[in-house]
Amino acid sequence: MAVPKSKITRSRRGNRRSHDTLLADNPNECGNCGELKRPHHVCGACGHYDDREVVSVADDIDLDDDAA
Repeated sequence: MAVPKSKITRSRRGNRRSHDTLLADNPNECGNCGELKRPHHVCGACGHYDDREVVSVADDIDLDDDAA
């Protein structure tokens, strides 16, 4: 079984883990509706990408209580 020969210091352990952090999103404003969206993705609010409608978004969905 592999056993470390000497203790790994906090500094060396931290250097190894320095790239493990999560990066924050970089949201952009949608050119059509102004909502925040991820860059190079379709806007979830209006369905536009690059000044054209790619996905049609339903305004209001009315579900019956029995259907759910």
